[in-house]
Amino acid sequence: MSAEQHPVLEVENLAVEYRRGRRRTRAVENVSFDIADGETLGLVGESGSGKSTIGKAILGLAPVTEGIIRYRGTDVSSLTRAQRRALTRDVQVIFQDPHSSLDPTKPIGYSIAEPVQIHEPAPKAVVRERVYEMLCRVGLSEDAAQRFPAQFSGGQKQRIAIARALILAPKLVVCDEPVSALDLSIQAEVINLMAELQRETGASYLFISHDLSIVHYLSDRIVVLKGGHVVERGSAEEIYRDPQQDYTRLLLDAAPVPDPVVQARRTAAREKAGLSARTDAIASSIR
Repeated sequence: MSAEQHPVLEVENLAVEYRRGRRRTRAVENVSFDIADGETLGLVGESGSGKSTIGKAILGLAPVTEGIIRYRGTDVSSLTRAQRRALTRDVQVIFQDPHSSLDPTKPIGYSIAEPVQIHEPAPKAVVRERVYEMLCRVGLSEDAAQRFPAQFSGGQKQRIAIARALILAPKLVVCDEPVSALDLSIQAEVINLMAELQRETGASYLFISHDLSIVHYLSDRIVVLKGGHVVERGSAEEIYRDPQQDYTRLLLDAAPVPDPVVQARRTAAREKAGLSARTDAIASSIR
């Protein structure tokens, strides 16, 4: 099979184990999935389900205890630092917190240009034009390149983080709770931007979130995690419209409804199950 026929990403029987002294904790156990070209796979579950650990394992930020992670058919589970750095040309990440992901001492034009300078060195004027073009694509003006992170709102900072992640036209972007730190009014704008840029670039997304309504909107397929295990998988429509597992139904019940009696019943059911309630009114703002 040629490289072009391989999925962008294959995760096979992945297990991630953390060690603290003599204590060992399995955060992820026997997880498998793949992502095709231009596809978005949603990885959804409550806090502690293992979803962010999987993202970190793909990025080389968490140990792979068992299983294999393949990019374009090549095992990337145990790369050297130099090999991992080379892989970032094709695999990028958008983190949850845009505040901590930007260097406060550097203008944002520097941060966006850095991946280009590492992987595709070019004259300063060429790099500058690429930065300006990327800023425009995420809805910011060219003069933003000379400003510092503290001069931007949270939503603007996440747009900057997206610009930096996509400036190299990566094949795969790991999106680890990329909107959960933002106000609801800003979340919809950023989600719509990510969907638009994906249509333009053809990148594949691994979209990690606890919010099933957002995951449903962006994803082609969904994998539901609980306690480090896959409990349900299927197309986004199948999972959203006809979930087969009680846990998935409880995640769906987090969405508010106009009937206060029904909403109270849903909240009580989630609390009884030990799941935290969270408003996802953002769903009505996503186009």
